[in-house]
Amino acid sequence: MTIKLYPDERLDDLQRSGYHIIQNPKKFCFGMDAVLLSGFAKAKPGDNVLDIGTGTGVIPILMAAKTKAGHFTGLEIQHESADMAMRSIRYNHLEERISIVEGDIKEAGTLFASASFHVVTSNPPYMIEHHGLVNPDNAKMIARHEVYCTLEDIIVQTAKLLKNSGKFYLVHRPFRLAEIFYLLVKYGLEPKRMQMVHPYIDKEPNMVLIEAMKGAKSRITCEPPLIVYEKPGVYTKQIYDIYGYNDARVKEHSER
Repeated sequence: MTIKLYPDERLDDLQRSGYHIIQNPKKFCFGMDAVLLSGFAKAKPGDNVLDIGTGTGVIPILMAAKTKAGHFTGLEIQHESADMAMRSIRYNHLEERISIVEGDIKEAGTLFASASFHVVTSNPPYMIEHHGLVNPDNAKMIARHEVYCTLEDIIVQTAKLLKNSGKFYLVHRPFRLAEIFYLLVKYGLEPKRMQMVHPYIDKEPNMVLIEAMKGAKSRITCEPPLIVYEKPGVYTKQIYDIYGYNDARVKEHSER
């Protein structure tokens, strides 16, 4: 299928079910965190899944390849990213399984019916608005910093949209873990599963993957840590498996 690519856009192979994604490296490309979240998240056959802040739609597309969920919806506030996501979905012939809604995360509770999703996923901005170096490129700044929404906004809307016993999957930075757990519990989303991601086996974690359940009792399982690199330029077998590589070649992805 022929899909129009605009200046600076490219079509990248996702290494899953022959799917591809349109990206603009001068704006923002998905990173390893999105891929790891798609591997960590679970969806049952027939589930209705929402990805909050979907960007170019990488998480719904990857999860469509690995699960039998009934339908995925990606919510994205930036028009350019939403347009790329919609064109990627058409290119992959996934119109029946994935929809993109252009809208504000803070209004998600009015865009969708309450308790209408079995699963919600999110790869949100990691930095509070004025923390760290704010990138002058608007698309990258919005993806990395809490400009349009806060972590609490995402958790509040997730709590409204999840069915009882529904699952919320989040990737974030460990330095905000106490805040994440506090907000999850505050809004009735009980942390149930957690996995730390370490760049090397002897380095401290730089990402955390979390599963929370709406209305669940307090009990969390800590999974074995996920190690990214065996040595510089060489992923561990766990990472190659998540990416779906069949050989030991390194595929470069733009990182946050």
